[in-house]
Amino acid sequence: MDLYEAVEKRRSVRAYERRAVEEERLLRILEAARLAPSAGNRQEWRFVLVRDPEVRRRLMGVASNQPFVAQAPIVIACCAETDGHVMRCGQPSYPIDVAIATEHIALAATAEGLGTCWIGAFDENGVRELLGIPETIRVVELLALGYPADSPRPRRRKTTGEIVCYDRWSLGEPAL
Repeated sequence: MDLYEAVEKRRSVRAYERRAVEEERLLRILEAARLAPSAGNRQEWRFVLVRDPEVRRRLMGVASNQPFVAQAPIVIACCAETDGHVMRCGQPSYPIDVAIATEHIALAATAEGLGTCWIGAFDENGVRELLGIPETIRVVELLALGYPADSPRPRRRKTTGEIVCYDRWSLGEPAL
């Protein structure tokens, strides 16, 4: 599958088959995250892979009781070991860098025939406590990963003209 096909096929999957993700497939996916760019090459991302069914069930409890969190064969806690670096543009680098690496995982998983779902509805301290993550580490996202049990339909996306301007902001004017 090429990149554009993976981008087009990626969906937020909320139903997973019970079958395990093969180790070689998982390692290729994690390699995609390792190769992601980061501000100043800090590589602040850290990942906790949760495969234990009981831990995933308990993780569901701190992730707004979303059933697919317990159902997915793997849930990845996408974390940052950060020094608080702020880029010259004024943005902290760690949430952006972790998001880039996490999306590399999502796209690589799609290319491998797997599904993912970004999870932002969780209690960070609850995840930290459950997974033994130190207080100095930020939990940025959770990501469910596994073989999709369904094929979610594409959701409506804004047109390119609704999101792109050229040369300067042109609020309310068509860009293309």
